[in-house]
Amino acid sequence: MKFLVIGLGSMGKRRVRNLLALGNTQDNVAGFDPRTDRTKEASKYINTLYNNFDKAIEEFQPNIFIISTPPDLHMHYAYYAEKHGISCFIEASVVDAQKIIELYERTKHSNTLMAPSCTMRYYEGPKKIKELINAGTIGKVLNYNYHTGQYLPDWHPWEDILDFYVSNPHTGGCREIVPFELTWLNDIFGEAKPLACVRRKLTDMQANIDDIYHCLFEYPKNVIGNLTVEVISRPKATREFRVLGSKGEITFSGDTNSLKYINTDMNEWEVLSFDAGTVEKQYINPEEPYIDEIRAFVQGVENLKNGQKSSYPNTLLDDYNILKNLYELENLSEGKHDLSR
Repeated sequence: MKFLVIGLGSMGKRRVRNLLALGNTQDNVAGFDPRTDRTKEASKYINTLYNNFDKAIEEFQPNIFIISTPPDLHMHYAYYAEKHGISCFIEASVVDAQKIIELYERTKHSNTLMAPSCTMRYYEGPKKIKELINAGTIGKVLNYNYHTGQYLPDWHPWEDILDFYVSNPHTGGCREIVPFELTWLNDIFGEAKPLACVRRKLTDMQANIDDIYHCLFEYPKNVIGNLTVEVISRPKATREFRVLGSKGEITFSGDTNSLKYINTDMNEWEVLSFDAGTVEKQYINPEEPYIDEIRAFVQGVENLKNGQKSSYPNTLLDDYNILKNLYELENLSEGKHDLSR
């Protein structure tokens, strides 16, 4: 396999590292970004770098794309890939729902894998939460409350947020994280029905975006979910989760990177602490979940190549349904937005 990483910002460079961590060599990993400063930064990892897309295709001849551009460019490269029989890994999307469902219909029976990111499913906390719920550890699930956030200028402290897609109202940081989190929440709790949403700009950040979303969902079997996503928390990021069941509860805290659970058959909480993993300089999240995700993508591509069904757990249809959740939430919110994304 020959991988072309498209977009060499912080996530694109992470994906280059992921591929190298999986044993790929300099010969089968290349990078493209129109910005020369970003190809220069990526040169610490790989040697084959391009500022011209057509030249990258002609010279490197990739058969796999890793699309790590801003979200509004994802489908541009994915449609190119579909036309040329190139499998794609696509970072989390927040726009172009109609293009996503159309691409799903065009590729669902092909040997070309279009794999939208679902990174949170590979984190130890969400993985353990799903395991405990599926095992019936806390009985019937009743309700979850989840709060996640990080001050937006801390995402990329080396650049102004106005130079970064997270300041664009359509691809804004807070708006982007709602579907990013729903990718794992809906995987555990089922198809979400948005009930209410309040979103606001509460800070004086320069970006013209809502910096907090309060979201209320109903899930199958009468489960209620309350999700708060914000880009306000400082100086530390926030990630706090609690799910209540008929026999017990589960909590997870990002502050301690630990999970605990208890049920009516137990006298004390069972506490599980997770390893911090490998955190690169200027990043806050560990490399391991991202490596595992790319490993799963590669396995999915190999499955199709061998005439089997892809084992990758997320599809463009899943992505489309989650983006519909986002648009429905915004339609329910106090300020109406144009929903024709």
